[in-house]
Amino acid sequence: MWGCLVALMGLFFLVRWYRERQVVSQLTDKYVFITGCDSGFGNLLARQLDMRGLRVLAACLTEKGAEQLRRQTSDRVETVILDVTQTESITAAAQWVKEHVGDRGLWGLVNNAGIALPSAPNEWLTKQDFVDMLNVNLLGTIEVTLNLLPLVRKARGRVVNVSSFLGRLSPFGGGYCISKYGVEAFSDSLRRELSPFGVKVAMIEPGYFQTNIVDKKKFRQSMEAIWNQANPEVKKVYGQEFLEACDHLLKPLFGQDLPLVTDCMEHALTASHPRTRYSAGWDAKFFYIPLSYMPTCLVDAMICWLSPKPAQAL
Repeated sequence: MWGCLVALMGLFFLVRWYRERQVVSQLTDKYVFITGCDSGFGNLLARQLDMRGLRVLAACLTEKGAEQLRRQTSDRVETVILDVTQTESITAAAQWVKEHVGDRGLWGLVNNAGIALPSAPNEWLTKQDFVDMLNVNLLGTIEVTLNLLPLVRKARGRVVNVSSFLGRLSPFGGGYCISKYGVEAFSDSLRRELSPFGVKVAMIEPGYFQTNIVDKKKFRQSMEAIWNQANPEVKKVYGQEFLEACDHLLKPLFGQDLPLVTDCMEHALTASHPRTRYSAGWDAKFFYIPLSYMPTCLVDAMICWLSPKPAQAL
């Protein structure tokens, strides 16, 4: 019995390995639009796809980021300025993409643009802090997708949304986890709706990576700014030591290299049989995502044990 079970599991992984090695044909004729290419995952993915010979339409928030990317890539990469929180900017970028791809349609849409700050206990934040986060990470993703879906459908292409392990688990407050839960739900519904048209939707769920949108220095500065604006009662309840202890929240469990994420994105765009979800990073694979499947009482106990304690906690 156990021998049969092992054999079946071995066959399953062998078949999956074979299917995932099959690559889409004529990649050099396909266009991919990527948001958030100034730095981090988007910037690296644009350069990576350029080396594979794909035609990359890279959206950057700043002209400086666009210029730097153009210097690092071939003439297959073209850039456009895009602010995913502004409808006018999204509409203009969508028209720009349409003019470039023509009748071929858009093979790949990668919703990568995002922010991670401010992140803090919910009581420290204002409604506007949540709104600002959702406007970029969730509503920006939705509006960009809605504007480009006709082009993706025409090409029978791919939509790749960057979520996070924090789209399954919420160990801290603020809008980031909320926004990523929303990206997961949007991607699930989109995948089922677009399946009849031959369009595939994939989610990338990275663990913790040091990028320009959040590093220890920026996180510390953001927390101090929020703390300085907090009312005296909140400061008394949480205490200065809580603020100091928050620095440990950004300590990675494993060594993390950005290609662990961009390789997943590339596979989702170029494989004949992409996965629905990609767990990117060793911490996501072996700790955070497995943790999300555990009983709630165990997850709560572990997160509380690892988290800073307020001064007036019971």
